[in-house]
Amino acid sequence: MVLEADLVKALKLKTIIASPDGKLNINVSNVNRPGLQLAGYWEFFGYERPQLLGMVEMTYLSMVDEATRHERLNKFFSYDLPCIIIARDIPCFDEMLVLGAARKIPIYSAAPETTQVEVELISFLRNYLAPRETVHGVLVNVYGSGLLITGESGVGKSETAIELVKRGHQLVADDVVDIRRVSDNRLVGESPELVRHFMEIRGVGIIDIATMYGVGAVIRSKSIDLEVKLENWQQGKEYDRLGLTDQYGEILGVKLPYILIPIHPGRNLAIVLEVAARNFRLKQMGYNAAQELAHRHMERAMRAQQEESEE
Repeated sequence: MVLEADLVKALKLKTIIASPDGKLNINVSNVNRPGLQLAGYWEFFGYERPQLLGMVEMTYLSMVDEATRHERLNKFFSYDLPCIIIARDIPCFDEMLVLGAARKIPIYSAAPETTQVEVELISFLRNYLAPRETVHGVLVNVYGSGLLITGESGVGKSETAIELVKRGHQLVADDVVDIRRVSDNRLVGESPELVRHFMEIRGVGIIDIATMYGVGAVIRSKSIDLEVKLENWQQGKEYDRLGLTDQYGEILGVKLPYILIPIHPGRNLAIVLEVAARNFRLKQMGYNAAQELAHRHMERAMRAQQEESEE
């Protein structure tokens, strides 16, 4: 379901026939160009999608005789269309006005060319209808990678984030991160509007990062590339020391690279997270330091074995 006001504002549409309740029954992020339907082919008709009419469709309707146009539009409007958008500010036919008002189907007009309207509409719907989840954590942009810092309350997530901000990185969200899945393998996080750019530091209170450190210290949204869980050091627990095996978590059905960082007094977590971000970027580029070290050890062992056999 999409609010009419949000769609009109995002695409700068002119309302010809408004939705009776201010809502549009749109549940998919695809768009339909009904050229085939207006030409008489109705076997496969994505009527549940927003209907986009451009120069081709409107020119065709203007060229057919009045009886054919009336018959095709009657059939077209007999479906439960969520809305109709006419591109290029092309005038709407009188039959469309009458049928739209009778069937309570919203009609809008857009100034840009059809392709531009289609691209903007799909992009808007993908973001608007994306599956969402809210998690407790901090999201920061470190060297271009979105790091989602999670962990128990009081473990030091906000203090680590403020140190990263001081070192020139950007805060996206503190304490509450709204996450949406914008594609099959991409997550984007942002802060709820009410608390955007604010941070809570225990013992200090609420601070405004944008005001304190400048607008360059914050960013509205960021793709989530790596989850970093902070955990108080547990005596006797074995932690990964080499990083040979990649670990993954899952949010909204998307696999997300994951690392667990044990913390204890005296450890500079901001520097550790900077290293984690740089190492993540190197892995994306195909270089894995742990695998390189293991390869060197293997080569040395093979050389030693070969030397022994030669003796």
